[in-house]
Order: sequence, then structure tokens, then C-alpha cells
Amino acid sequence: MSTKSGPPRTDNAVHGTSLYGGSHEPAYCGALSFMRRRYSRDLDGVDVAVWGVPFDAAVSDRPGARFGPQGIRKASATFCGDPNYPFAFDIFETLAVVDYGDCAFDYARHAEIPGHIRRQASEILDAGCHLFSMGGDHYVTWPLLQAHAERHGPLAIVQFDAHQDTWDDDGDRIDHGTMIARAVKEGIIDPAGSIQIGIRSHAPDDFGIEIVYGDEIETLGVKGIIDAIVTRVGDRRAYMTFDIDCLDPAFAPGTGTPVAGGLSSREALSVLRGLGAIEFVGGDVVEVAPAYDHADVTSLAAASIAQTYLGLLAERRRNGS
Repeated sequence: MSTKSGPPRTDNAVHGTSLYGGSHEPAYCGALSFMRRRYSRDLDGVDVAVWGVPFDAAVSDRPGARFGPQGIRKASATFCGDPNYPFAFDIFETLAVVDYGDCAFDYARHAEIPGHIRRQASEILDAGCHLFSMGGDHYVTWPLLQAHAERHGPLAIVQFDAHQDTWDDDGDRIDHGTMIARAVKEGIIDPAGSIQIGIRSHAPDDFGIEIVYGDEIETLGVKGIIDAIVTRVGDRRAYMTFDIDCLDPAFAPGTGTPVAGGLSSREALSVLRGLGAIEFVGGDVVEVAPAYDHADVTSLAAASIAQTYLGLLAERRRNGS
């Protein structure tokens, strides 16, 4: 909480007068945008748009990730306007960030939804903004990757996940377990520069993507994982996708397909903190299903992942990258 004189501002999400600077308001009240950023569809002067994609009709187990964006926004209110840990500066003094709201689509027309996600994401990217998305189930990453690849070409993917998501795909499936295979087949993902972290399942094919399995986490440690990611990606442009089930269910019970043996929140955030050398051009956090959560711990983990990702972008700008 700020020590400035006078009462703290409230409802910065609606009444904020500047795109810059953290919001000093109580965590327990006010309009709940992501980290109190202004709700806006005006992208003039905006560096990053944070966007919700509340779709979960592609799940293979428990639904509920359509409520993920709401849960993440609510949990992010706990981050006040003080210097953002672990960066020790206010990332919003460097980056102009808005909460762009949620993707619009007709929930009853599933076949049309990927196109809506792709087109609306492209509109944000065409405005010159960096896009960070909040799912939704992991299928939403497919149209998001399409939109980013249209702008940047084939991308390295840094995927935090319990599952490879490379099961067989005929090109028409709406499935949160096959879209990475499709993206490789269609040339959207460059497998030679891509890596998956925390995998605790086996798909028929890895498509040449490097895998760090869950049982390797303890042996490699945080530094070893960071080194593996940075070496694999190199100087390629990359997209980060973080399926919250990469975390052990002890740290992320609120998800549709939990798998024991995952990363702790501390390990995951420490790994992310070490990826400042990578040129990320977009990212997402997905599969948060608040109905299965306890005390908002999963939503808080996802909000922290999003905050850390934004911190990396701000740090690169401060360093002139």
C-alpha cells in the first residue's frame, strides 16, 4: 500500500488518468481489471494489451477455464502499486498496459470461435501492441499462435505444461491436447527452437520439440532449466504459453487436468525470471478453473506468472533491448 498522503485512489480500472504507473488502492475493493490497469479498447500509445479468452469447450476432463480470466483479474488485485517483485521497480512506469477485456464470440457456435479469437488477436497486434492472453483452456493458444505467426513468422515456443499437447490432429479438431501438433505441421512453430517444461505424460510424437520432464526438475534445478530454455530458443522470436497444470496440484488445484509431480510456484516463477534474454513476442497463461481452486491459490499463481512476464518485457525495455 502506498505511503502517499491522502486516501488511496479507487477504481483505477475505470477512472485512471494515465496509462502509466501502478495503482495504489485497497486489494479488497474496486473494479477488478488485471492489476488495476485501465479497461480500454483504445490502443493508442499502448505497449501491452492484457486480454481474456474465456473459452473451455475443448477440454478433455473438467471444464471451468472459461472463468479463468475473471479469477486471474481478481487475484491480481493483491498486487498493489509498490515496486513489483522480483524486479524492484514499478513495471507500469516503463510499460503502458491496458486490460483489453475479453474476446467476443457466440458460445453456441464452436466452429466459429477459433476464427474470432484469431481475428481479434490480430487486430490488437496490428495496432502495434504486445499481447498477453488469459485463458480459457489450452486450445485458445492455437488461434493465438496463428495470429502471432502471421506477424512474426514461425515461432519458437516455450511451453510450461504437464502435457505435450501433440496428440493426433486432423486439422479440424477443437481439442486442447492436439493443437501443438497442428501448429508444428502447419509451420507456425519452429520445433528446432522449441521446448516444453514440466511434462508428466506421453504423447505419440514429440515433433522434435525438446522436453524437460517433471522427474528431471529436481536434478536440473532452476538454473539448469533456464539454461536449457535459453540455449534451445537462442535468438529466435518466441511465444510463451503457460498451462497452469505445469504446477503441481499442491500449488494449482484449480485446473481441469491436474497431474502430480509438477513444479512449485517458486520454481516456475524463478525459471521465468531467468528468461530475460529471450525475445518473447507474445504469451498466455491458460487452464485456470477457479471452481476447483482453494483460497484462490491457482488464480494467484497465474496472476504472478502474468506479472512476471510483463516484468521481463519492462526490464528489456529499460535495458534498451
